[in-house]
Amino acid sequence: MSFYKKIVLKKVDAYNLQELLITLVIIGILILIALPNLMPLISRTKSIEAQNQLNHLHSLQRNHFFMHSTYSTDFNVLDFVPPVTVANGGRANYQYEIIESTNNTFKARATAITDFDGDGQFNVWEVDQDKKLVEVVKD
Repeated sequence: MSFYKKIVLKKVDAYNLQELLITLVIIGILILIALPNLMPLISRTKSIEAQNQLNHLHSLQRNHFFMHSTYSTDFNVLDFVPPVTVANGGRANYQYEIIESTNNTFKARATAITDFDGDGQFNVWEVDQDKKLVEVVKD
């Protein structure tokens, strides 16, 4: 019985509630200080999605061109499935469209559906038949 009393009476070192709350407040303040410096990095990271999808769309357009000697404006013909955007319950931050398509040229665009840094501008990327990937509007 004395063994159980020693276990029950032993004091455990721990932090109290006030110390935990002060630590959380300090961490929150540090995050608020660091967040503006991280926003450009977050925007660049999200733009990688647009670059990858436009490169993929370029490859599909080139394959279609080699087979049919023309570029297409239809995603279904190219077998390109645009990713579901966050507005529709998906994970994509960009919507995609083919804005120009002729026998010898095409241009596709990726437009951000959210303003990453809150400045009122939406990030836009474009790619053409020469795989020239250009950021048209920076966010």
